[in-house]
Amino acid sequence: MREFTIEVPAATLTDLRERLERTRLPRRAGAGWEAGTDPAYLAEFVSSWAHDFDWRLTERAVNRFPQRIVRASGTDVHVLHVPAQVTDAPIPLVLTHGWPSSFLEFLPLIGPLTDPTSHGGDPADAFEVIIPSLPGFGFSEQLPHGPTEPSRIADLWVEVMEQLGYRSFGAYGGDIGSHVTNFLGAHHPERVVGVFTHHPNLHPDLDPAQPLSPDEQRYLEERSSDLGGHDDGYAAIQATRPNSLAAGLSDSPAGLAAWLIEKYREWSDCDGDLESSIDRDTLMSIATLYWVTNTIGTSFLPYRDDDATPPLPPVTVPAGLILTPEDAGYPREFAARTYADIRLWRGPQRGGHFIALEQPERLVRDLRDFFRPLRASAPHSG
Repeated sequence: MREFTIEVPAATLTDLRERLERTRLPRRAGAGWEAGTDPAYLAEFVSSWAHDFDWRLTERAVNRFPQRIVRASGTDVHVLHVPAQVTDAPIPLVLTHGWPSSFLEFLPLIGPLTDPTSHGGDPADAFEVIIPSLPGFGFSEQLPHGPTEPSRIADLWVEVMEQLGYRSFGAYGGDIGSHVTNFLGAHHPERVVGVFTHHPNLHPDLDPAQPLSPDEQRYLEERSSDLGGHDDGYAAIQATRPNSLAAGLSDSPAGLAAWLIEKYREWSDCDGDLESSIDRDTLMSIATLYWVTNTIGTSFLPYRDDDATPPLPPVTVPAGLILTPEDAGYPREFAARTYADIRLWRGPQRGGHFIALEQPERLVRDLRDFFRPLRASAPHSG
């Protein structure tokens, strides 16, 4: 384990700016955003990225937090490890991102979670915050062998937490991070005091002895009607042709931005106005992180290796589940097929796929509410 500071070489940033200034924009293939990222928006974004954005501000903001590279299972894992600003023992909380996210998604949570007193909260609700980057994302190495799938990442997180000195901890994640969080709860119940997600499991085992309720039947019919829709092509390409796609996105920052931005607009709760939900500087920081680490290709590995994911056993540790408009019709009884001990359930409110960026206040409140009654039974050290 070693300390880490982000220091992107100036030559890398100069090369990025020069490539952006030489961007050749595509011919329009459809009106507005109907065929993907709107070329007019992309032109404005690329110009602003080249001339107005300062990566060093992002770098300094991240470097204010303690960072480490933790060696586990032959892999270097980049971790933000931020202590709580209280003397009483706080719950360690590991936050796991998904795709096309990164550790940057969780920066708005760090202050309120580690120092609730300074953010209008109760000091008894403080957390130690641990934010690892998924293997092959950001400054984390890809796994040296075998598939990059959620159960294996969950095992890796246990190793990381052990090295950081934690016997037990809470877990939160969304997207790919929700799958990792589920496997932490299912495979390591002796370690995990509770799991929390805004992306509850969509594919539980359907036991014939437990007939579907009317709400479950309706939900599955609606979800089935959406399969194969216009938004599914990205996953098929990332799963089956990751190298071919990455060749273009690793060479063209404009292409990289177009691929990422479309998902942030499509999946956030923004009514088509992306920057009303996630500001442009944040989007540029995310795109720059993928660019300077050259990890867009390795970020596709969880899609390529998805078929290697084992079945998820029942999650028996306490679970907190909140919904966004993404999963508005998801019934609680459907969740109960995966989560045996649901302690907190809250229906759809504002926020989308990237809730930590879109509605950080709601997420902080719900995390505090869920973990508050679990603190007394949570032995921890760090």
